[in-house]
Amino acid sequence: MTAPRTDQEDRSLGDGERATALRIIESNWREDGGYTSPHVDTYPWQWLWDSCFHALVWNAFGDGRAVTELSSLFRYQRASGFVPHMSYGLSPQDAVPLWGVPGSSTITQPPMYAHAARQLAARGFDLPGDLVARIERALEHLWATRRAQNGLLSCFHPWEVADDSPRWDSWGDQPFDRFGSWRARKLEFVAALEVDGEGAAVGSSRFVVGSAAFNALVAFNLGELAAMTGARQWAARAWSLTDAIEERWDRELLTWVDAAAGEPPSTRVRTIDALLPVLVSQDAGHQDAAWAQILDPAAFAASFGPCGVHRAEPSFDPDGYWRGAAWPQLNYLLWVAARRQGRHDRADELARRTRAAALASGYAEYWNPDTGAGLGAAPQSWTTLWVVMGPGNP
Repeated sequence: MTAPRTDQEDRSLGDGERATALRIIESNWREDGGYTSPHVDTYPWQWLWDSCFHALVWNAFGDGRAVTELSSLFRYQRASGFVPHMSYGLSPQDAVPLWGVPGSSTITQPPMYAHAARQLAARGFDLPGDLVARIERALEHLWATRRAQNGLLSCFHPWEVADDSPRWDSWGDQPFDRFGSWRARKLEFVAALEVDGEGAAVGSSRFVVGSAAFNALVAFNLGELAAMTGARQWAARAWSLTDAIEERWDRELLTWVDAAAGEPPSTRVRTIDALLPVLVSQDAGHQDAAWAQILDPAAFAASFGPCGVHRAEPSFDPDGYWRGAAWPQLNYLLWVAARRQGRHDRADELARRTRAAALASGYAEYWNPDTGAGLGAAPQSWTTLWVVMGPGNP
């Protein structure tokens, strides 16, 4: 029988694990680009929400690269305020074959930059003078160009949130074929984008969805910007968007559902990202019901963090990319929600399971939620997020 570790040994082990996490994120740092690649071989470019999470990790280590990383996201911000989801700063022409413009993509991702900026400022980092102004312009652009009559903001491509989620199955061929027909369909969706003169998507002829997850993260970041600047307009927009999200609660399925023309069936598939409105919901009943699902072993609960898809859904696959596997950034976002709602036991448990998953998976991009077996690229930079999930953060 192994003797129990002493408190000193526990602290030493924790320090060693943090050192490993730091080595991983440092190994993916691109000094010439001022950003962290998710994985230098598999994902050499810069992704919007990945970099926001990387900035949070650098922040947890007290490293000034947190500010450099967050600032670099706006390298290809358009005059309109649009921020692309991918930047190809180290080789701008590589963007042209897919996106038709050099340097970046023409779609976006959830604007986690307001949350990251607030956390960096709270730690005492001096933010560049124009950074908050850039964030304001970015959120203003989303509000002006993406807002539909139902009050929700629209996504124009699955790559803008949750990639291969079963919520998009109504737009694809069945059975789902990730590397065949679905990959081809996503390229068709790129061709279907309506792009303005600056190279920013402002519409689509094939894919327009008011994603519950995307809208929750926009509302959350509007609130973060309001808290950081004290400007009432951002708080008012956060509340307005949250009200529109609450209208999408399904009392039978116990989830928020996406909005799309014709209400395609897959917009009601129960996924963990569709429960991200717990970040902003002000309805205690909705909050409690969502947390009950997250904590239910027959629904989402698992040993290494919540499953990506409800276990009862036909599309559930614990090894599947956005089809049931667990993701570190979703664990982190739920942890933030739990902390801010005073659900500290739940937050602590999410933190423990995320740390265990990072170690068991070899810091994999995502993992089997029941076994912790690593999936995707490894080691992945954003899986170091577990170091942020502790006392004193957010």
